[in-house]
Amino acid sequence: MVFSSIPFLYYFLPAVLAVYFLTPRKGKNAVLLLASLIFYGWGELRLLPLMAFTILLCYVCGLGIERSRKRKKLWLLASIVISVGLLGVFKYADFFIGSLNAVTGLKIPLLHLALPVGISFYTFQCLSYTIDVYRGSVPAQKNLINFGAYVALFPQLIAGPIVRYADIARELEHREHSWDNAAAGLRRFLVGLGKKVILADNFALLIRLFRQSGETSILFYWMYAVAFALNIYFDFSGYSDMAIGLGRVLGFHFVENFNYPYLSGSVTEFWRRWHISLSTWLRDYLYISLGGNRKGRIRTYFNLLVTMLLGGLWHGAAVRFILWGALHGIALALHKLWLSVVPGSKATGAEMRWFWRIPGIFFTFNLVCFGWLMFRAESMKTVQLMLHQIFTNFNPSVIPQVLEGYAGIFLLVGIGYLLHMLPDRCDRWAQRFVTSLPTIVQVLLAACVIWLVMQVKSSDIQPFIYFQF
Repeated sequence: MVFSSIPFLYYFLPAVLAVYFLTPRKGKNAVLLLASLIFYGWGELRLLPLMAFTILLCYVCGLGIERSRKRKKLWLLASIVISVGLLGVFKYADFFIGSLNAVTGLKIPLLHLALPVGISFYTFQCLSYTIDVYRGSVPAQKNLINFGAYVALFPQLIAGPIVRYADIARELEHREHSWDNAAAGLRRFLVGLGKKVILADNFALLIRLFRQSGETSILFYWMYAVAFALNIYFDFSGYSDMAIGLGRVLGFHFVENFNYPYLSGSVTEFWRRWHISLSTWLRDYLYISLGGNRKGRIRTYFNLLVTMLLGGLWHGAAVRFILWGALHGIALALHKLWLSVVPGSKATGAEMRWFWRIPGIFFTFNLVCFGWLMFRAESMKTVQLMLHQIFTNFNPSVIPQVLEGYAGIFLLVGIGYLLHMLPDRCDRWAQRFVTSLPTIVQVLLAACVIWLVMQVKSSDIQPFIYFQF
């Protein structure tokens, strides 16, 4: 079920919220769990047992880790091996079988298993829970319904943000419900809905036109890459906004997932601003576990590369995702080397001097856009073709014609980038204005916004990009 669809907005969400707020406090998590299972089972009914098994597995392992001193490592290992094993079978089995067949000449049949929607996200949530219990960061959850509600929580089940148990452990037991929270959450949800329907979906249609045009100039590829960069940003940040907003309505405070990523002055800063819940997960549970930066410079570079390679593989079982991860891993390592060689240079925006920051933003944005070309490609053949055209088909004479012929598209892309840069104070001003209105006016305004958004929406519903992960 898509957040921007009629069934969700007009039927599922109002019904769930009505039942949820009419239910006594002790029964609210049960309502959330049931609603989340219905939400997931809407399109993945036959895969519900898989998620239920994952929930039960990590619940039991968490209790085992906490109650058993001698066998806590075995309980942790069981949760990791089985959870990662299930993810590997469903998501990577055909990739590895196909790679093995290509290298050895064997003809092992592919499994052709359907990829469960959101499996990467809820698997990572379960892993973070058992690891944190093992580390003593959080106590094990004793109530199975509460734990199930955490794993299956429908606002962020399909595409994140990745919510760690430690972040909402208290709110699972004791959370506040108020009109202010609900209103703030609804405003955030509407912002995300607008990003998805008005901006992301139209950039998706623009990208489709690009692919159908047959244009191969380097300027056109750059415009294509920038359009996809904006498409995936507004799509994914829009989903995150809606997830965070719905969580706020229900009394939860999810972590922020984006912070103006295309204003990053370095690749390091980009990964502190882009998909923050994933990048911090990889840092805390993979990079640091590998040794982080504690074992020398060469080992640090190696750890960065391995972390990003696995981060790329997390996004998809294909060589292009591994190359995308390798690109970012090498860029992160080179940036660390740069910081150690160039005195006075800094990693983050506030600390960077302007003469580093301006070219840093330009270089980082173009590097990220170049990476998006591999990320968006349908196959390695497409990647090879694009790279060949980019590096061998540079013809400056066509630049005026491209600029003239696609002036409107350039303008749209430019507006999209400027919208990405809208400062927080604009949002705060809008919030103050809306909250100053009478309650009934706020409700009517929200209804009008939803209606208007759905009117401008294309009849061709574009799925969220991160659904595939």
